Amino acid sequence: FVPMALSTAPGAEVQRPLATVVIGGVMSATVLTLFVLPAVYSLFGGRGEPPPEGS
Repeated sequence: FVPMALSTAPGAEVQRPLATVVIGGVMSATVLTLFVLPAVYSLFGGRGEPPPEGS
């Protein structure tokens, strides 16, 4: 999608907005997956209860 966003060929002005949206979506999904979801999981999920001492 990067070549489509940087293209200057005839007809590129039609595909450039689509490429921009796709690149933004991929980047935001990556940030959410790598940073936001683990932070939310650790905030709400935690590590659970520790195992009992005797077992």
